[in-house]
Amino acid sequence: MAFYWFSVTNPSLRDQVDMRTYSSNAQLQSALCGFRSNSQSIAFVPTMGNLHEGHLNLVRKARQRCDVVVVSIFVNPLQFGPGEDLEAYPRTLAADKEKLFAEGVQVLYAPAVEEIYPKGMQSQTVVHVPELGETLCGQSRPGHFDGVTTVVSKLFNIVQPDVAVFGEKDFQQLSIVRKMVNDLCMPIEILGVATTRDQDGLAKSSRNGHLTFDQRGVAPILQQTLSSCREAIACGFDNFLQLESHARMQLLQAGFDTDYFTIRDARTLLTVTDDTEEIAILAAARLGSTRLIDNMRLSLNPVSDWGMLAGGH
Repeated sequence: MAFYWFSVTNPSLRDQVDMRTYSSNAQLQSALCGFRSNSQSIAFVPTMGNLHEGHLNLVRKARQRCDVVVVSIFVNPLQFGPGEDLEAYPRTLAADKEKLFAEGVQVLYAPAVEEIYPKGMQSQTVVHVPELGETLCGQSRPGHFDGVTTVVSKLFNIVQPDVAVFGEKDFQQLSIVRKMVNDLCMPIEILGVATTRDQDGLAKSSRNGHLTFDQRGVAPILQQTLSSCREAIACGFDNFLQLESHARMQLLQAGFDTDYFTIRDARTLLTVTDDTEEIAILAAARLGSTRLIDNMRLSLNPVSDWGMLAGGH
């Protein structure tokens, strides 16, 4: 079936707008042409499903910016490497639909793998973003960001949104998408939304569900370590190598297997220089089999430091 109306059994949701679900590129594009012919702007939120409050915050931001919100749910096999959790990645389409319907989403795009990669992935043209995509997670997960940028560029071409909304939790991914859009002259505004966190500071993630009870108690230490590092820099401590080493030791002692903990220029993701205006403190670490990522940022402009510490990023 190419598309269908979504209905729910919960009567409290019945006053919301209708939401259509499409699995066909052609029928999705035909529907979106109808919105454009009425001069309605389109915001797009690409996801892999298993939606949580972080995703819904992206949807809310999209609704604030545009007339029509399109959400995609597609678990993209091209961005998973050997031994990664493609098969284990949670797929909760029915629950996701109900959440999106409650948020007033007009269009859900949920294609099959064959719709996105009709000739298979081996012969698929790949979009590669140099430099930004080759460091940090790109170094530890070879090919991952090529998979991300390839599918995002395909989705952008299918949906042709005015605005696309991404979370800042994966700051490297957001930076890469922005560079791709700029380099390829895509007429799309990329909007980043602050990371949604649980009360104990842990960044919301679909993968958090893989944590055991004990691991879930340890997981917030990642955010706490990032926060301590940011506070030290804000107070004038500028030996970044020492801060990174100390943070990695803290995480190791807490039970993390740290992939990286690093302080970078927020614009380039390269080493901080005298010209750096904002730093990004980025971390990736495993608890058991669950890989967690998080980041915090800090302006090096003294005028704005207080605002950042008071709850900015």
